[in-house]
Amino acid sequence: MNRVKPVPIAITIAGSDSGGGAGIQADLKTFAVLGVHGTVALTSVTAQNTYQVTMVHDLPPEMVYEQIRVVAEDMGIDAGKTGMLSNVDIIRAVVKAVNDFPFPLVVDPVMIAKSGARLLRSEAENVLANELIPLAKLVTPNAPEAERLTGIAVKDLESAKLAAKRIVEDLGCEGAVVKGGHIPGAAVDVLYWRGEYKFYEAGRVEGGCTHGTGCSFSAAIAAELAKNVEVPQAVKRAKEFVTLSIKHGLKVGKGHCPVNPIAWLDIMAQRYSTITRVEEALELLLKHSEIVSEVVPEVGMNLVMSLPATYAESEKDVAGIAGRIVKCAGRLKAVGPVKFGASSHIARLVLNAIKFDPSVRSAINVKPDERLIKRAEELGFFVAFIDRRLEPEEVKRVEGASMAWILNEAYRRTGRIPDVIYDRGDVGKEAMMRILGTDPVEVVEKLLTLLGSGKSSKKD
Repeated sequence: MNRVKPVPIAITIAGSDSGGGAGIQADLKTFAVLGVHGTVALTSVTAQNTYQVTMVHDLPPEMVYEQIRVVAEDMGIDAGKTGMLSNVDIIRAVVKAVNDFPFPLVVDPVMIAKSGARLLRSEAENVLANELIPLAKLVTPNAPEAERLTGIAVKDLESAKLAAKRIVEDLGCEGAVVKGGHIPGAAVDVLYWRGEYKFYEAGRVEGGCTHGTGCSFSAAIAAELAKNVEVPQAVKRAKEFVTLSIKHGLKVGKGHCPVNPIAWLDIMAQRYSTITRVEEALELLLKHSEIVSEVVPEVGMNLVMSLPATYAESEKDVAGIAGRIVKCAGRLKAVGPVKFGASSHIARLVLNAIKFDPSVRSAINVKPDERLIKRAEELGFFVAFIDRRLEPEEVKRVEGASMAWILNEAYRRTGRIPDVIYDRGDVGKEAMMRILGTDPVEVVEKLLTLLGSGKSSKKD
């Protein structure tokens, strides 16, 4: 009786990048994040970093074949992808393995490294095109690679469409997606699949990291195919995946910084932990409801925490209490649940704070009280007073700009993010005190300390 696999199996048949940004390193990260067990048939070892390849050592072709064989005969292969296949003999070893142990194959026709180094010998191009590509379920060239495979100058969407179609019809693979990263304008990938075109567009990421882009993209497609996802949907998911990986790339090295496949999983994990931490802090706040209710502002109170600075871009990336926390019959009441995008003013304060200090991700707003301010100063908290009457008219006229102005003023005066920022209000503006910290539990503990119900946390 056949046993159901506990996890899909994918294989990357590619080279190693000693800089960890591309090749099998990028592929295995991608497989793991997308819930697929990654296996490897190593083809070449490269000495490279973010800006150069200094040495390449190819493995014997029989070793490449043997790596695929032992994986296929033991675990089975649900899908695979190729990357760097530097010479004719290695390509033919892969062709033999795919014929002997058939599985859906994504061919990333790697020819030139991001640094400009040639990774596919010129005499091997015809073998790649005429012997390996016909076995592929999907081929994923960028514009220069599509041009080498078809002779078509890929300069715009129409030429990309023509190249994708020609790869399928002339070279015999099932489908082709010509990536739009090298084409001016919007980053549109063109898929030609079963006689139809599909288009996948994403905004260009300014200042993003691109080393390993093609590897992660093709690996993501292979991972989805291993899960029995249809090709068009697999390409869609891979496009979303690689765009996020570029956007949140790892700013390391002196050249083309590497994509960050882990961001796909890390953002989800961070969202969960952020919600959980705010809920924990809210529980602590409600536990001390009687004394905290004394400092609830007329507009209500909110307690927020942002995603880490790497991922925090807007109010949607800040978790708070929907409907705020209000005073009801002398006690606190959370109007709604903890959710992202539930705060406006306090969220904007935190979003500006993390620009100066990424560790400051949380804040709460309370009614200012001279006793609290005096106690904060006595305990050694950094306290900043902001005179709202000095707020420029052009700032007042822009919705949401006040929080940035308040934070910037506080930082300018103290040279750091204060623990406490307070003001005495202005026309139409309620006086407010804001307590900031690394996370919401710390923020609530600071508040309780100032109210006399928490342990003293004198600052250094």
